[in-house]
Formats: sequence, C-alpha cells, structure tokens
Amino acid sequence: MTVTPVSKDISNESPKVPAPASDADLAIARRVLDIEANALRELADSLNGEFCNVINLIEGLKGRLVVTGMGKSGHIAKKIAATFASTGTPSFFVHPAEASHGDLGMIGKDDAVLALSNSGETPELSDIIAFTRRFNVPLIGMTRKPESSLAKQSDCPLVLPASPEACPNKQAPTTSTTAMLALADALAVTLMERRGFSSEDFRTFHPGGKLGQRLLHVHDVMHGVDTLPLISPDALMAEALVTMTSHSFGCVGVVDDAGVLAGIVTDGDLRRHMADNLVAMKVGDVMTTGPKVTSADALAVEALAIMNDRSITSLFVLDDGGVPVGLVHIHDLLRVGVA
Repeated sequence: MTVTPVSKDISNESPKVPAPASDADLAIARRVLDIEANALRELADSLNGEFCNVINLIEGLKGRLVVTGMGKSGHIAKKIAATFASTGTPSFFVHPAEASHGDLGMIGKDDAVLALSNSGETPELSDIIAFTRRFNVPLIGMTRKPESSLAKQSDCPLVLPASPEACPNKQAPTTSTTAMLALADALAVTLMERRGFSSEDFRTFHPGGKLGQRLLHVHDVMHGVDTLPLISPDALMAEALVTMTSHSFGCVGVVDDAGVLAGIVTDGDLRRHMADNLVAMKVGDVMTTGPKVTSADALAVEALAIMNDRSITSLFVLDDGGVPVGLVHIHDLLRVGVA
C-alpha cells in the first residue's frame, strides 16, 4: 500500500512573534563589549618595537600605503585605507582577488603593503605577498598567528593577541576585526601627531560636509579690505549714512588716523540717535566703542558664536595691530553652511 504524505498548509498561520528584548539581551551585549574591551587592553599592553618599526616604515614612504584583506578583514582594510588617506598618509585599498587579475600593477616600487588576515593563511593574499617579495615592496602583516605564512613573510609583522572572538561559537570575526581596526587607528593617530597634522590639514582632506564647514576659518569667508565700509570719527553722520548704504553691511567701521578701529556705527546706533539732529552729528559722537571683533585665523564657528552671543550680524576682522583687514557677515556664514 502506498502512503501519500500529507503536507501541512501553513499559509494561513500567523508568523511567530519573537519575545521582546529584555535584560537577558542586554547582558549578552555587555558581555560582547566586555570581551572586546578586554581584547583592546591586551592589545595596548602587547605593543612593542615592531609597532615603532611600522611607524618608521610608513612615515618614510615615498609612495602610498596599499591596504588589502579578504572577507571581513577586507571590509576593515577599506576603512583603514580611508583613515590613513584622510589623515596625511596617501593610501588606498586593493582587493586581493582583483590583484591577481591585474591590480597588482597598482602597487609601485615606492609603496608598502599592509595585509590583514586573522589566520595569516588567506589563500587570496598569496599573489600579493609573492609580488612584494619579488619586487622588494615592504610588507606589513597584521595577523593573530605569529607562525603563519603572512607573519613570517612580513618585513614588519604586527601580531594581535589571541583574544577570543565575542560570538558564542568563537568563530565569527568580531574581536579580531575590532582589534585590527583599533591597531590601525593607533598607527594613523601616532603618525598624525608625529607630523603635526593640524585641523587645517584635516579640512584640506574633508572640504565637504559639516566637518569641512566647521573647520573653515574667517579668512575663508570674509570680505576683503577693499570692500570695507570705513570712516573717520570726525566725519559727519550724513557721510556715514551714505557709506553704510552703499556697502550693505548694516554698519560702518570708525578708524583713527593710524587706521586702527576705534568704534562702529550700526543700525542700532542710528535708532538711538534718531531724535537728535543725526545727519549733522559727528561719527565719533554716535559710534559704539570697543566693538566685538575677530581675527582672520579664527574659526568661522567661533565668529558665529560671537554673533549669536551678542545678537549682531557683522564682525570686523582685525590684524595684530587692530587695523581692519576684513569683515564677516552672518550671510557669509549661512552661505557656506556654518550658520
């Protein structure tokens, strides 16, 4: 007798709703973070002269730092290359599989290779390793296995501590990739400080987005000295009104015989003296002394903070001698996205 299997129709069954996350899940998350935090502490304690050798190698490069890795290490390698490139070390990522199909030509004789492999035995890295040995390209190997092929072939092996992975079966790359990323950050930041890499240098590599905007300086956005509304304190307000109107900044700077800023006349000063015979008054009798000012080297966000604090829309930019060299208006900061 033939028995026909009966299939269960589950099309009308409601999907199983998982239980809400609870304190037990928080405990898992904390365990993962504790494991990785302990691994980073162990990594910090393990740093030795080999780290210094890598710093010396990268700092002395005439070419670029080529970063490579396969799988999860490859994803980390891409981020590492981006970090180096944005902090003063020319760097880019090469996929090891693509390298075997022509991209080895991207690696020059003045370059160095940073290869990432947890096991140190990643087959896809073999052609890149062989290429560096054949053409004397310095090789930095980052791995957890000091006896691996990668570590032994490297000019400067960076051996990570054998900290356990944070996943339950101890296999998925978690702790190991965190350690790779952190060690590369340590290299990049150390190189930054050795080179005196400044905020201005950082802005050069990050001209777009909020980061670039926040690192703009006043001299990047200010109006130059040839456009400034300036007048003498002995001039009549009738002349000052013409100067203010023609420049459209809503103010006029008052300078003494030496060209030093002595005060400022704003729309507010005009309103305060409206009942007087304003046009016949001298500028020196109307101006506000000791106005808020800034310098050309100040950050644009610092100028914005002064404007917000004092509820004003313009700042004169002075040199070290107190002579106006520019003017920054709130509209300029809005235009570049600082405000």
